Amino acid sequence: MFQGATELSLDAKGRLALPTRYRDALLSGGRAVVLTAHPDSCLLLYPKVAWEPIGAKVQALSSFNEQARWWQRLLVGFAEELEPDAQGRILVSPALRKFAGLKKDLMLVGQGSHFEIWDVAAWDERLARGLEQVGANPPPGTEHFSL
Repeated sequence: MFQGATELSLDAKGRLALPTRYRDALLSGGRAVVLTAHPDSCLLLYPKVAWEPIGAKVQALSSFNEQARWWQRLLVGFAEELEPDAQGRILVSPALRKFAGLKKDLMLVGQGSHFEIWDVAAWDERLARGLEQVGANPPPGTEHFSL
């Protein structure tokens, strides 16, 4: 389970070092991870074995549905299978860096089965907006939820 938020940096060549504490889990079932785009303008980082059923579901969506085509274009069209180098770094392609507006400072945010990767400035802005919305509109099913 991938959880927690970690600040990371892209190096001058656009490489991202996978945090050591997550590396084995990300590479479970093979030597590759999958990096792709998300409609919220962030990137998604999956272990390859976790991505495969998701990619298959997205590809199975009807190409006659305009929304489905956009999901396919984003999630499958931008998907890149990457093998980390000996130092545990992956190269984030220029296309994915441009899509997510990634500069140097990044935020890696655990989502259970995968990570989201955000430019830190975009993450800070989204987090502030999200916290305002959560307080005003709690999600359905949380009426009796307690921490």
